[in-house]
Amino acid sequence: MIEVEHVKKSFGPLSVLKDISMRVPKGGVVSLIGPSGSGKSTLLRCLNLLTIPDEGTIRIGTHAMRFDRGHRMPKDKDLAAFRSKVGMVFQTFNLFPHMSVLQNVMEGPVTVLGRGKEETRVLAFHLLDKVGLREKADVYPERLSGGQKQRVAIARALAMKPEVMLFDEATSALDPELVGEVLQVVRQLASEGMTMVLVTHEIAFARDVAETCVFMRDGFVVEEGPARQVIEDPQQAATKAFLSHFHKAAV
Repeated sequence: MIEVEHVKKSFGPLSVLKDISMRVPKGGVVSLIGPSGSGKSTLLRCLNLLTIPDEGTIRIGTHAMRFDRGHRMPKDKDLAAFRSKVGMVFQTFNLFPHMSVLQNVMEGPVTVLGRGKEETRVLAFHLLDKVGLREKADVYPERLSGGQKQRVAIARALAMKPEVMLFDEATSALDPELVGEVLQVVRQLASEGMTMVLVTHEIAFARDVAETCVFMRDGFVVEEGPARQVIEDPQQAATKAFLSHFHKAAV
């Protein structure tokens, strides 16, 4: 479902992604872990072309994009078609403050996809049921907790009926007691067969939910394998050093 081949990205003199390749099968869940500055979030933003790679190929489903110094930039309509297949949930919630929860979830399908309001309303209520927030449909974001806002953001992304979902540290801005309610929604999506890539520091969650774990450092994939093996028995020294901080904290 997702195929990344030899993707590179620099910002000026700073090389952030250095020849990244990875694959995610349909229904697969991959966790990206690693220290800050390792390139995880940049890779995620490249997957939905919020950040345009300098080189490499990215394929989502049947849509593929190739990038190199000699290729022209994709047209806006091609970028829009590619992005429509990818849902993304950010660290911050990015909800429209002047819209109710229901309106936030409906906005994308109605405005971007041209869906009818009634069918979208039915879909929005279904998704709010999925994330446990149907009773908040008429509430505005300022009246929600951080965990509730993030669950609305997930429902909003799902309303576009994406083929894959990307989560960029979706719980990092939340108080500890609110993290579990968001992770439970992600866990449910995994059980339903949604293809997902998760950037997370919730190491136990990455181990339990993802089939594959990718450890990144300094713009490279250092180690990749079954999530439980990588997290509980890493083979590379850099992976061991990174995970030792989490293992100590759990003792």
